[in-house]
Amino acid sequence: MANPLLLNPRTYDPAHLDDDTRRLLRATVDFFENRGKKALVDSYNDRTWYADFLDFVAKEGLFATFLTPAADGAGTRWDTARNAALSEILAFYGLGYWYTWQVTVLGLGPVWQSANPAARANAAQLLADGHVMAFGLSERTHGADIYSTDMILTPDGDGGFRATGGKYYIGNGNVAGLVSVFGRRADVDGPDGYVFFAADSRHPAYHLVKNVVNGQMYVSEFRLEDYPVREQDVLHTGKAAFDAALNTVNVGKFNLCTASIGICEHAMYEAVTHAHRRVLYGRKVTDFPHVRRELADAYARLVAMKLFSDRAVDYFRTAGPDDRRYLLFNPMTKMKVTTEGEKVIDLLWDVIAAKGFEADTYFDKAAKDIRGLPKLEGTVHVNLALILKFMPNHLFQPAEFASVPTRQDAADDEFLFRQGPARGLGAVRFHDWRGPYDKHADLANVAVFREQADGLCALLLAHAPSEDQQRDLDFLLTIGQLFALVVYGQLILEQAELTGLDRDLLDEIFAVLVGDFSAYATELHGKAATTEEQAAWAVAQLRRPVRDAARTAAVWAQVEALCGAYEMRP
Repeated sequence: MANPLLLNPRTYDPAHLDDDTRRLLRATVDFFENRGKKALVDSYNDRTWYADFLDFVAKEGLFATFLTPAADGAGTRWDTARNAALSEILAFYGLGYWYTWQVTVLGLGPVWQSANPAARANAAQLLADGHVMAFGLSERTHGADIYSTDMILTPDGDGGFRATGGKYYIGNGNVAGLVSVFGRRADVDGPDGYVFFAADSRHPAYHLVKNVVNGQMYVSEFRLEDYPVREQDVLHTGKAAFDAALNTVNVGKFNLCTASIGICEHAMYEAVTHAHRRVLYGRKVTDFPHVRRELADAYARLVAMKLFSDRAVDYFRTAGPDDRRYLLFNPMTKMKVTTEGEKVIDLLWDVIAAKGFEADTYFDKAAKDIRGLPKLEGTVHVNLALILKFMPNHLFQPAEFASVPTRQDAADDEFLFRQGPARGLGAVRFHDWRGPYDKHADLANVAVFREQADGLCALLLAHAPSEDQQRDLDFLLTIGQLFALVVYGQLILEQAELTGLDRDLLDEIFAVLVGDFSAYATELHGKAATTEEQAAWAVAQLRRPVRDAARTAAVWAQVEALCGAYEMRP
């Protein structure tokens, strides 16, 4: 019987989405399945540019349909629910296929936020013609520090500019029909001088330098030399250009969670199938207790990743000027889900050992690529620091909100392109996090974790970080990890209730979270900046997960059923 929680190409049918979306998603799965595993792994190993995939995208109008807002196309919309589904599928087959999609999303962000009708029409036509896009923000010297950009625009005297400068680590920069480029005016100082403009990689003043990574994807370095920027190419100026950069990342970095999920799902099928069929020392590998524990832990973490991410979609789609809760859940998907993906792969790798290095496996690619996701669109530390801004209001100042339903309707998520100024995060309000925990208090490990979450609140009230500790990012990030677990558990519980998740599995997930909270409390205990009172608190929060042999056996049966449930055709 197919596991309804994990993507399985053999049985995949997104019946909850509209017919056109359903057809396109299924066609994407069929494209990869018809190519087969040998073509998939050979093209990765040989670092072959995925021209055949981009031909498929163009032929089906895939990116055009999914990434053109309704106002700019016909029969199109920007729908976070179906975008998440496509993102997961693409990563299931390889990070490179996901990456060309991801940087197209980022490249379009400044365009769809722009009031420039010519630029919007041009982007829509390029998508319809099958082009991909790029996001020209980071630079070799400054990274993504947009305060320090060296892309200089000099007025040309006719209402336009001439742009000169380099960009680094720019995906799709080799073929992009449109590159959204961030720069600054030579004649205007400060934030008023920022400019976002559209460039074309085919223009003679656009110079492709090299691919900066050793991989199948093309992550370019390029230079503009006296590139003509016409009035119709200007997307944003001044502070609006700065806001467009940050708001684009707000939209785009959500896709990193579904990429991590897709990679882990494929790797899990392969790992469980290999381990369950393998006999060592006269015993099936999966009969060893430590193997069962590691595989069950990986499975629980993977399901938790999906539950949190699916629920976060609903908050994205319900967002508006008066409901900005997505601004917390978004860096959570980026930071927490992607690092959980690393843990899943590590657990699986401990089980399959040397098999994970073999060139003809998917796992070999997963083990390499899963590391990149926590490091894209801001590091884990940057996103943890962002998450901390929401902690006081989330834990201590709940507000009333209408219940947010599951959002899989065929609607255009147009608010994402009018988010407004990228500030005021500390003022964002949230519904009471305790509600979902109270509803599941009868589950043993939910109850234990709730004690730990209440303990965190007590720590912050009685022994809050001092001014010196608040300047010590190493100390603060551990507090951030503890807070992130509370938020993570909250949305997992909300989604579990909406989907009727198996209660044994939910309790097993929280057994994992109890252990994780204890581990971070131990880390806090050891920090040089931790006071004696805070260290005593940390020791007092250590908890053992509640064990239940019947529950563990029930969850193991779900893991065991993954053996042979999906194997990519040769």
